[in-house]
Amino acid sequence: MSTRAEQDPGVVGEAVEVLESVAQVWGRLLRKTVLGTLGYLGEMVRLLGQTLLSLKNGVNLGDLVRQLRFIGVDSLPIALLTAISSGGVLALYTVNTLTDYGAGGLVGGVIALSVVRETGPLITAITVVARAGSAITAELASMKATEQIDALRSLAVSPIDYLVAPRLLATVIMLPVLTIFADLAGIVGGGLVAQSKGVGPRAYTDSFRLLMEPSGLDIFEGLFKSLIFAVLMALVACREGLQSSGGASGVGVATNRSVVIAIVLVYFSDLLLTWMLRPIQL
Repeated sequence: MSTRAEQDPGVVGEAVEVLESVAQVWGRLLRKTVLGTLGYLGEMVRLLGQTLLSLKNGVNLGDLVRQLRFIGVDSLPIALLTAISSGGVLALYTVNTLTDYGAGGLVGGVIALSVVRETGPLITAITVVARAGSAITAELASMKATEQIDALRSLAVSPIDYLVAPRLLATVIMLPVLTIFADLAGIVGGGLVAQSKGVGPRAYTDSFRLLMEPSGLDIFEGLFKSLIFAVLMALVACREGLQSSGGASGVGVATNRSVVIAIVLVYFSDLLLTWMLRPIQL
């Protein structure tokens, strides 16, 4: 009994044409995505270079202090709240499992290691992106829409010097500081939940020495990640704000793009940094 393809050879030709069309569409999409990503990263590198050159000339102290307060101090409550919750969730997942396998004495070390390496830097970065990064983009995009940035250029004032440099420097300074507080909050939150599950405070803290590096290398790994996250989120926020278009409606579009791109880059860089730093711990 012959199949339809054998009876009608044209069916095979049509199927091949469809597959070729799909392959071409996916090829163009992949090429466009790769080229667009490389172009975007190139713009960020150029903006970083311009900002570093600008920092050689100094930064207005008043602007820097205002950004330090906005990015750091004002973000502290929500960063602590999310970190405490994350530490508690880690404890809920680990306490019963480790206790069932006779490793209840490792609960504190597991939670502390997870917090300082991953949860603290990552949750803090996402919190700052959502709160401060979006606000930076909206502010710069609004200035672009109302032609304030063009006015700065007409006055021979560089937008990089006046707008980008203080925000980048403030983010780089404050995000590691916020991460330290988030680490402590996450460990405390995990300890509170662990204590409610029967793990004593002494056993919880003693297990830190069993799993964490005495040199503090685990903590420095998390702080190094937070520095990279800070540079990425500040550059994305400023780039999207300065490159926004479309007037008032473009402000919302730029803000949305800024948050999405920054979060994606934070997660991707976290994966890349973890893969690169793992050999150090061996």
